[in-house]
Amino acid sequence: MFLALYARTPPSFLIKIGLAASLAWLADLLIFDHRFGATLGVFALAVVLAAGLAHPALRTDRRAQIAGGAAVAFALLQIETPSLLGWVLYWTALVVAVLSPRVRQGEDGWAWLQRLAFAAVAGWIAPLRDAVRFNHGTSRACRSRANLRRILAGLVLPAAGGALFLLLFASANPVIANALTSLTFPPIDAPRLAFWLFAIFGAWSVLRPARLRRPHRLGARAGEALPPPVSGVSIALSLAVFNAIFALQNGLDIAFLWSGARLPTGMTLAGYAHRGAYALVASALLAGLFVLVCLRPGSAGARHALTRNLVVLWVGQNVFLVASSILRTLDYIDAYCLTPLRIAALAWMGLVATGLMLICWRMLREKTSSWLIDANLLAAGLVLTIMSGVDLDAASAAWNVDHAREVGGRGAELDLCYLENFGDAGLVSLARLEQRDLPAAMKSNVAVLRSIAQDDLAKHQGDWRTWTWRGLRRLQEARALPGYMNQTSHAAPCED
Repeated sequence: MFLALYARTPPSFLIKIGLAASLAWLADLLIFDHRFGATLGVFALAVVLAAGLAHPALRTDRRAQIAGGAAVAFALLQIETPSLLGWVLYWTALVVAVLSPRVRQGEDGWAWLQRLAFAAVAGWIAPLRDAVRFNHGTSRACRSRANLRRILAGLVLPAAGGALFLLLFASANPVIANALTSLTFPPIDAPRLAFWLFAIFGAWSVLRPARLRRPHRLGARAGEALPPPVSGVSIALSLAVFNAIFALQNGLDIAFLWSGARLPTGMTLAGYAHRGAYALVASALLAGLFVLVCLRPGSAGARHALTRNLVVLWVGQNVFLVASSILRTLDYIDAYCLTPLRIAALAWMGLVATGLMLICWRMLREKTSSWLIDANLLAAGLVLTIMSGVDLDAASAAWNVDHAREVGGRGAELDLCYLENFGDAGLVSLARLEQRDLPAAMKSNVAVLRSIAQDDLAKHQGDWRTWTWRGLRRLQEARALPGYMNQTSHAAPCED
């Protein structure tokens, strides 16, 4: 039966089974029950290699080569330092690579988004789907399901009868009884078993990816006349009202944020800056949605000169609004502190401004919806790629230390307990702060926090599974500072 099954199973399918099992074993060796380190990048490179062995077309398809090269670059980034964003970008590039040979040329970003979403969801049930097909092949290999049932039924009597007689002899013969009681079975390691299943399912989603056959297509094309949801007069009046309201808001921002005019009594610049930053970005997003819905390429409103001028003016005001939101956030950072989330917010605001300008350009040049989606995906991809390689935690820690009032900066007082939350990312900043002229109590607390971060980083760098290239550079940079001390302390000043 098994020889017949083996003969009927395609060699490529057997190769993929072997690759999935090998990747699960490698993941167990490199990753299981350890903090992520450079070994995550090594595993990522191994998955790329396995995908190349399982899909020979990756070596000849142009798009697959580009996406595969991007996957290798993001895998190397995991050796630099593991990150969720870097891993998502790596997995996206790898799935694009393995799908590209089976996808026609010229598909837009919207179709690829659907394919990636389908692959991410359906990929986790693909092993079950293939197992059903494999079982169906087993039945055919035995010529009929009846043959398989007869074989299983034929094994029941000898197995049950043999077990019964063995138990009877064990009760009568102490030698057999002792032999049976001495038998030990390996305990089931539930976490490791779950990890293996997760690794196999994840590897299978690349080795045999789920492919969406017919993604939904965007309907409207450039130059196609589309009826607007509201009348042209209503759109023009709305744009005039919106421009007037936005001019009021932008005028206040010019006066208080950009020109430094005195704020009303009882209001601080930090309070004014922080209160409206995200609400104004939401207003800009609504403005972009309005232009997308009411002024589609080919509509009468989009072709009317007055309406087009009002739209350009309004989009310009929205871009200025986003610039004011960025300035608000920067002022708030000056008054308080910098965090990775605020860096991400600044990048998001920049993407919003870019998206608004792309929407306006689409209307003026009558570009398709596919062009707009592709342009925005390209901008977002560039920003995310840059952010995946930037050490946001270390940058935030360094900025907060350099701008703290205790060292003569214009920022807020340094929160050492918050700085401790950065972990080893704040080691270099703490080491530099320790050399500054600080009050004795604060200097002692800084030394303790530096020592904790140093010990933690040195511990993980000493384990080959959790070693990272970024961690090595951090430790070397901190130890190279003049007067750096190696003694450790264990009295944490931020414990409750």
